[in-house]
Amino acid sequence: MAKAMYRGTGRRKASVARVMLEPGTGKFEINGRAFDEYVKSPSTRLDVEQPLALTDNQKAFDISVNVYGGGISGQAGAIRLGITRALLEVNPDYRPKLKAAGLITRDPRVKERKKPGLRKARKSPQFSKR
Repeated sequence: MAKAMYRGTGRRKASVARVMLEPGTGKFEINGRAFDEYVKSPSTRLDVEQPLALTDNQKAFDISVNVYGGGISGQAGAIRLGITRALLEVNPDYRPKLKAAGLITRDPRVKERKKPGLRKARKSPQFSKR
């Protein structure tokens, strides 16, 4: 009999993460590399593991993630949302806990586009009266 596999897709800024949860021992792999090796910052690690900690599932699943685009911060946010969505597939009763922590909502903030005549999205060239 095939093992159950739960999937979740997370997006944040320019990053997209495809997360697969399988019942297991807590092995965490991102793009074929160990979680600790891929995510160096301890605060970012805590951020990624937040949905697992809230639902007491740190060692219940083997997690495999394929993530691309953006930087480490955006990728961490995408992985977190992907894990949250996969956990909701595992057990819909986790929803109130995850919702209270604000993990279900996709963060819509993205970089603003550069406008013509400006140096960046909002920064204008230096103004000279004379």
